[in-house]
Amino acid sequence: MAKPEEKVSFGTRLKQIGMVFRFTAKQDKYFVPLAIGAVLIPLALTVLAVMLWGWVWLAVGIMLTLLAVLIVLNLRSNAAMMNAAEGQPGAATQIVENMRGDWRVRPAVASTTQYDMVHLVIGRPGVILLAEGHPSRVRGLVGQEKRRLAKVIGNAPLYDYTIGTGEDELSIRKLRMTLLKLPRNMTGKDVNALDKRLGALLARPQMPKGAIPKNMRPSRGNFRQSRPR
Repeated sequence: MAKPEEKVSFGTRLKQIGMVFRFTAKQDKYFVPLAIGAVLIPLALTVLAVMLWGWVWLAVGIMLTLLAVLIVLNLRSNAAMMNAAEGQPGAATQIVENMRGDWRVRPAVASTTQYDMVHLVIGRPGVILLAEGHPSRVRGLVGQEKRRLAKVIGNAPLYDYTIGTGEDELSIRKLRMTLLKLPRNMTGKDVNALDKRLGALLARPQMPKGAIPKNMRPSRGNFRQSRPR
């Protein structure tokens, strides 16, 4: 279920911005020079405007400087986050969970022991399956989930995407815009009803497909049963 947005205090917001600054500066070597430029150029123009037309331009210059820094931070931090997320298991769900709007995310509704996963997303466009992993393996998982979901979703639209950089795959950098461009086929009431039906369907966990890794296998003695004497 979608959670209501909680109010964030000013101090918490500043801490979040500071964390984003540090993360972006670590991931992007061009961020610090661009941020410095975003400060110096508006300030230089502000000094010039004050000298020509008076102190009334000081407040305008400060606001423009803050706006320029926030624009640079937003653009470069998004790029840095995409670079860090690319190729990471579960990155697609993190992106969708942070999107604006009513998006219900259920990670790894189907998976294999090789870390191939299919995530389920419910939103105003309908039902969306996001596959991560080896294309040949996730193709079977997606087909299996489509057949399972078809029993309960009725006429709700069903979309599926395989996240990756290969042919016929969706780059994680384009995931957000791709989902936002989908038509809004359902109302909030429809989303709630569909979410309940799918929640009941997915209540029974599924065993991952594939061989159990050697380091996760129980010892042979655990399978032995004592004989009655």
